Amino acid sequence: MAMTIHVDVVSAEKEIYSGLVEAVFATATMGEIGIYPRHTPLLTSLKAGEVRVLVNGQEEQFYVSGGMLEVQPHVVTVLADTAMRADDVDEAAAIAAKEAAEKSLAESAEKLDYAEVQAQLAEASAQLRVVQRARKSAGR
Repeated sequence: MAMTIHVDVVSAEKEIYSGLVEAVFATATMGEIGIYPRHTPLLTSLKAGEVRVLVNGQEEQFYVSGGMLEVQPHVVTVLADTAMRADDVDEAAAIAAKEAAEKSLAESAEKLDYAEVQAQLAEASAQLRVVQRARKSAGR
């Protein structure tokens, strides 16, 4: 039997996932991170993107809008403003949001808040990457 670590993925609204996993992979602000049982304690911030957990050799994917990842000796906690299973991400809405953000950036509006539009673009792009990876891993 493989060693496991307990993982909790929670959003501001509810708990998305809780259970024993073999590994956790996430997009931290400094790059990709992999956590296995007996990982050293760690606290890092997450970028908008995916969190993957390995359960019985199968990956489960989640989208997070950013947040914090805490690693303790026997527990990994992902705290995010928004978190959802990859299958629950609305691909059409993400595509529409990405196109709207790209259009806003292309237009030279004086009152455009570039940081906000770039954040919207990054979030929509991250959602699309999660959907595409989930589709690819499911063999669809």
